[in-house]
Amino acid sequence: MTDEKIRLVKSLVSSIPELTLGQMHWIERVVSVFREEHQFTIHRSDLFDEDVLRNFGEAMRVHHSFSVEPFSKDKFEYILVTVLKLSGRKADLAPKGNPGHDATIDGVKISLKTQADKSISEHQLWISKFMELGKGQWNDNPDDLEGLRQQFLSHMQSYDRILVLRALEKVPRWKYELVEIPKDLLSRARYGRLEMRLHSRQIPKPGYCYVDDENGQNLFNLYFDGGTERKLQIKNLRKDRCRVYAVWEFLIP
Repeated sequence: MTDEKIRLVKSLVSSIPELTLGQMHWIERVVSVFREEHQFTIHRSDLFDEDVLRNFGEAMRVHHSFSVEPFSKDKFEYILVTVLKLSGRKADLAPKGNPGHDATIDGVKISLKTQADKSISEHQLWISKFMELGKGQWNDNPDDLEGLRQQFLSHMQSYDRILVLRALEKVPRWKYELVEIPKDLLSRARYGRLEMRLHSRQIPKPGYCYVDDENGQNLFNLYFDGGTERKLQIKNLRKDRCRVYAVWEFLIP
């Protein structure tokens, strides 16, 4: 047992008599969750080591001690930065509401996303709100989609990497994975085929950018979500073209 662990044990033990019955109940709940089966797996990654992997996984288990809802984007951002700092890394959150990156890790600007939809696919990613499309010309002219695509390409210049935390399985056996979407993959949208859905009742009209690989197989689609949403979605993104960095599996009784 390290000196730091001895110090923490003594501090916790000395604090217990001062806790209320309710407080001790919640502590017992967390400890019982920590005793349950779990498996944390790290793949090739320059961001995660074994300590970061474990500390991030334990933070998720604490969260699910009190909630059946998947990790939200703000929790992902906060916990990632916190566990990196615990390991001596330089990590900071971007100002709230920043339109570009969400965190800076060792000088690298990172965009952080989450996916936890009920119909989540093991092999394809869907980012329901990649960015807002509040500005620019957009009505019912198919040429407007070119400007929206340029917004997307310009947006990606404000960060270096894109990480997605995906909840693949839920209650009571949770499974999360951390995936990096290569920016150069998304940049292929520059050459994608644009199509506006002119028969839609939405104003502005929604549209797609279909992006294929060198063999003509679909890589992903950009969906320009019209109406009141005015946001960009990324649909059907092939995970085999991305990088899986870590997987967390655990039981919450």
